[in-house]
Order: sequence, then structure tokens, then C-alpha cells
Amino acid sequence: MLILTCPNCGAAADETELAPGGQAHLTRRGPDSDDTAFEAYLFLRDNPRGVHFERWRHAMGCGKWFHAARCTATNEVFGTYPAQTAQPPQPILDRIAARRPDWTPSQAKDPSA
Repeated sequence: MLILTCPNCGAAADETELAPGGQAHLTRRGPDSDDTAFEAYLFLRDNPRGVHFERWRHAMGCGKWFHAARCTATNEVFGTYPAQTAQPPQPILDRIAARRPDWTPSQAKDPSA
């Protein structure tokens, strides 16, 4: 079972108390953007086997959004942090690099930029 700690209220919550929100750190595109950028924002998302940055909402708790870094193959959680953070915090990137030597921080960049 996936258990994430909400960085907003500090509660450790299992996946039944959370609502997934998809890939984190996307640049939001509006109707004023060109068709290619808007299509990429709406439909083209990473779905990697391995390290992934995701949005989650503590639906059955404080109700706030946050980001989580985890491995989609093993459900290993590297850390959680507030949704208002533009990029993953360095301590989380360091934790990922220590556990996954073949992973590079450039893989955390926004694919829709």
C-alpha cells in the first residue's frame, strides 16, 4: 500500500485517503498558447517506470495539494513537498540520486516546456 506524508498537515495517509492529480511540475497552458503547446499540456504526459513526480490531494484530511517523488515500479517514496514548490527540493533529488545512481536531476524537468 502506498503511504504518503502530507507536508501541509504532517499526517501519514494511505492511498485511500488521497486523490491522485497526475504529473507534477507541468507548465500550465491556456487558450492563448499555440496548438502544439496546448496539446502537449492536455495530452502528453510522462508515465515512466521508475522515478516520477506526482501531484496528490489529501482528500480525506486537510484537503490540500502536494507533490510526491516516488518510484512507480516499487512504490518507494523519496519524499513529499508543498504543491507551490516550482521544482523538487534538493534534499529529495539527493535522496533519489543516492538510491538510483543511473537517474539524473535533468529527468525532473518539465516535459511540456
